[in-house]
Amino acid sequence: SAINFLERLCLTWMFFFMMCVAERTYKQRFLFAKLFSHITSARKARKYEIPHFRLKKVENIKIWLSLRSYLKRRGPQRSVDVVVSSVFLLALSIAFICCAQVLKGHKTFLNAAYNWEFLIWEAALLLFLLRLASLGSETNKKYSSISILLTEQINLYLKMEKKPNKKEQLSLVNNVLKLSTKLLKELDTPFRLYGLTMNPLIYNITRVVILSAVSGVISDLLGFNIRV
Repeated sequence: SAINFLERLCLTWMFFFMMCVAERTYKQRFLFAKLFSHITSARKARKYEIPHFRLKKVENIKIWLSLRSYLKRRGPQRSVDVVVSSVFLLALSIAFICCAQVLKGHKTFLNAAYNWEFLIWEAALLLFLLRLASLGSETNKKYSSISILLTEQINLYLKMEKKPNKKEQLSLVNNVLKLSTKLLKELDTPFRLYGLTMNPLIYNITRVVILSAVSGVISDLLGFNIRV
């Protein structure tokens, strides 16, 4: 029993250590995204002591897009995504097992000690995933903020009225901004759950399996069929 307890304790520590490393990486990504969103604002750039430039030239837009691409690829990517996907699969598996146990006999579900252990693990994993989902969602909002490009387009229109002799040059910059806005919208991947990059297979399993299991549990508890 002591050896079994020590093995489970070591495995649990290693697993949660990897999750803490993944959370630290997500925090770094959020910090980079936050500072990147302040580059085009003179006041915020001065506050955080970072470089500042406006998107009023094609060269500046090119630098802005290149910097955005570089920051999104900075740091470990695949290893962290593997950890997050593993945590999500483990939480999904535990939820499926709990749903199956409830369908088998919901009145005796809490009588077994291993079911309590499953519930504790599920709660811990869900809290971790919610934390990562919050950080990932905020990071995506910073990088996919179309309001920055729209603000720059408004500034260009105002500058066209003040300087009609530079209208052709400013119109070119405005067209590049419009194309950049469309590009950012196209880059959003469909396999995301609140900022967490998901494998397409995991995404489809989540939609089909877990929703079916939850539907069965709700139908069993309420006494009539419900399709989720």
